[in-house]
Amino acid sequence: MTNIANASATGFAWTKSTYSGNQGDCVEAAHGALPAALPVRDSKRPAGPAVVFSDTAWGGFVDAVKRDDV
Repeated sequence: MTNIANASATGFAWTKSTYSGNQGDCVEAAHGALPAALPVRDSKRPAGPAVVFSDTAWGGFVDAVKRDDV
C-alpha cells in the first residue's frame, strides 16, 4: 500500500461513495486512475493524503465489510 501526499493535485476524477451520508463522513475513490490500484481519500481532506490499495487488497477489504468483519 502506498500514499499520495497531495491527492488534489493528481488530476484524478474522484467519486464519492454512494454509501456516504450527509454528515461529511465520506470516502472518495479514483476508479481507473491507476493500473491495478485504487486511490482512496477522505472527502473532508481533498488535498490528501490518499491511500492507494492494490485491486486485490481493496477487494478483500470490501468483502470483509460485506461480511461485517470490519
